[in-house]
Amino acid sequence: MMRRWLAVLIPIVLIVVMSSLGTSNSGAAEQGYAPVEQTPDTKVVYIEQLNSLADGNELTVDEIEWYEGEAAEQAFLKHEPDAGIDEPPDGYYIVNEDTKLTNYKIAKDVRIFMQIYDRTGDIEDMDIQWNELVTLEQFKSILQHTEWIDVREFPYHITVKDGTIVQMVQQYIP
Repeated sequence: MMRRWLAVLIPIVLIVVMSSLGTSNSGAAEQGYAPVEQTPDTKVVYIEQLNSLADGNELTVDEIEWYEGEAAEQAFLKHEPDAGIDEPPDGYYIVNEDTKLTNYKIAKDVRIFMQIYDRTGDIEDMDIQWNELVTLEQFKSILQHTEWIDVREFPYHITVKDGTIVQMVQQYIP
């Protein structure tokens, strides 16, 4: 329930932040957006924690169902029949009926792509940079900076090969 509430709250916060930065656009933030390609190796997750272990790093995640476009509309109508509207407000819908946590090793050469995070500690510097490649060490630091934005509240598309995460892509939430 908390994740569903946060899925509504995060877009509102981002709208306020982006508006306060003087972005006078109607959809300009979405212009660089492209859905993440889903493969049999892709899972959509919320990150619970990242642990540094003696033999590498491990990510604890909560797998979710992520829907966009028409699939989001169908999932929304199925799960929210009494909402009083016919589609999800922002074109996406998240289902998280099973909150079981799973641990995955993280490849040493993992590729991590971020869309928005606290880069400098100054809210005025916070903006979207599509698919910005960051290192695992940078990502560990990003997870610790939660004053303006907690990146664990965003879904991530992870690619898992042989039980190890080889790629992570932060999902942009409009």
